[in-house]
Amino acid sequence: MARAAGPRAAGDEDARLKARADAERRLLQAVFQQVPVPLFVLGLDGIVRRANAAAGRLMGSGLGYPTGKRFTALVDPPSRAAVQSQIAEVIRTGEPRTVHCGVLTSAGVAECEVTAAPLEVRGDSGQLALAVTAPGGAPVASAADAPPDDAAQAADEEPLRSVTRRLDLVTSATRILLDGVGHSEPVTLQRLARLLARELGAWLILDVEHDGRLRRQLALGPDDQLSDELARSVAAANPPAGSASAQVYQASRSLLVAHADDPGLLGDAADGEPLLPRLGAASLLCVPLSDGERCYGALTLARPVGQGPFGLADVGLVEELGEQLALAMRADRMLRHRAEIADALQASLLPRQPRQIPGAEVAAGHVAAASASAAGGDFYDIYPARGGWGLSIGDVCGRDQDPAAVTAIARHAIRVLAHWDSDPAGVLRRANEILMEEEFGGRFVTACVGHLRWRDGALRVVVGSAGHPWPMLVRADGRTQVLQGGGLPLGIFPDAEPATQEIDLDPGDVLFFFSDGLSSARGPDLAYVEDRVSDELAGLAGQPAAQIVARVQEVVSRFGGGQLRDDVTMLALRAVAPPAQEPEPAGS
Repeated sequence: MARAAGPRAAGDEDARLKARADAERRLLQAVFQQVPVPLFVLGLDGIVRRANAAAGRLMGSGLGYPTGKRFTALVDPPSRAAVQSQIAEVIRTGEPRTVHCGVLTSAGVAECEVTAAPLEVRGDSGQLALAVTAPGGAPVASAADAPPDDAAQAADEEPLRSVTRRLDLVTSATRILLDGVGHSEPVTLQRLARLLARELGAWLILDVEHDGRLRRQLALGPDDQLSDELARSVAAANPPAGSASAQVYQASRSLLVAHADDPGLLGDAADGEPLLPRLGAASLLCVPLSDGERCYGALTLARPVGQGPFGLADVGLVEELGEQLALAMRADRMLRHRAEIADALQASLLPRQPRQIPGAEVAAGHVAAASASAAGGDFYDIYPARGGWGLSIGDVCGRDQDPAAVTAIARHAIRVLAHWDSDPAGVLRRANEILMEEEFGGRFVTACVGHLRWRDGALRVVVGSAGHPWPMLVRADGRTQVLQGGGLPLGIFPDAEPATQEIDLDPGDVLFFFSDGLSSARGPDLAYVEDRVSDELAGLAGQPAAQIVARVQEVVSRFGGGQLRDDVTMLALRAVAPPAQEPEPAGS
């Protein structure tokens, strides 16, 4: 039994020693947390391993906030190099060092003294202890040290002021985006960027994707006049891979760096100097420009030291503004894309330079309606036809469908049919059959088709009409005649019969075709513009076709008062002289 008491006594002693060590550890932890001086424990890499309660209050954050950050990120940027140098000296010499520097606190930049010393725990010297005090060793004041009454009043009023300020900012941004409809995308981005930079007291950098690559769109400082030159330097540097905006764009996820210590977060200027320290920025917030489906780029805010760090509330606000901006960009690009398609389609239906017919002059013009925002329903065409040349002009009427699709079908059907049939009436009958087979709702087409061929020194024109205004005939001596039309529009009745008429044009004679927008147009005095055009044409007898069209366009624009309710398309055909050689057209 005596022999067994020895090991048991040793075990009891070990337990007592362990309990004492645990008690000492808890005491040291309590002292570390309760000491009124901000204390930080750093690894040899400069990363904060621990921070006490006073350090958290100084930063205006919880206990765990500084942990995992490089200590120099909590230091005013101009002082970071000096602090890093002194920490390196402590590691090298093992002797304590004190450096005077600015520290980023919850109340702004505070002038402090940072004392660093090696920290050895049970033979482990791989850590440093840092104490932050005011100059002379006094405690550093923080926002939490304000008098209780003042602090309570500020706490009560600040949420209301913050919410009001944010609502005002969102309202102003929304107004800019709505007003931006009709403006170019760069103009809208510039206006919004100026607002955010001013209201958030930060540098704003906007990077937008172009052709699969992120490009720097603009950069603005909180004070444009003082920062113009620096803004140009930032705007000239596209974001490199690994920069904050590149990361956010690729991941489509926001990045908040409350205390930024990586100088390469914004990339480098043209001279190789990192942009982050050049801007004097200590806090950075970058959000994606995402509409939920596609990311268009990244919006970066870099806040100078005196403005305090960005917080989670700023993330929510700027993310919402970034989403609004992305939606505006999507709408603008969609409208521009549709406008480009409409322009291309309009150019195919209403070519600027009509094809010329041997021995004749052809000129065309178009005056858009005041409310025109897309491709209209007017069209014209000049084309080789069976036994001669063909000419067509028409308009799509009715509602419930996009007129451009109907216009394209009618125009191309007439052109193809005229290749096999020299009779305009036959062409219109078959075009009507094609349109009757389609589902165009309430849409129908009025059209005028002509077949042209020189014969016996005159240009013989056979005109067929399907409910379209007939052309005006202007003889070389000034006599003017409005031909009598007829026929039913295409796409309404299966047995619609077109009307036809034959005219011989002597050299100098003109046939002036037009769409029904001219027939319905009225001037400010409610007089029909068509009557004025008829008078003008009489005075233009003998003039080239291009001059006739230009003058009529001027008359329509002036007397329509810029309030045309329908597009006006016109086509002037002027006989000049029979070709020197009149080969027999193919298929005649």
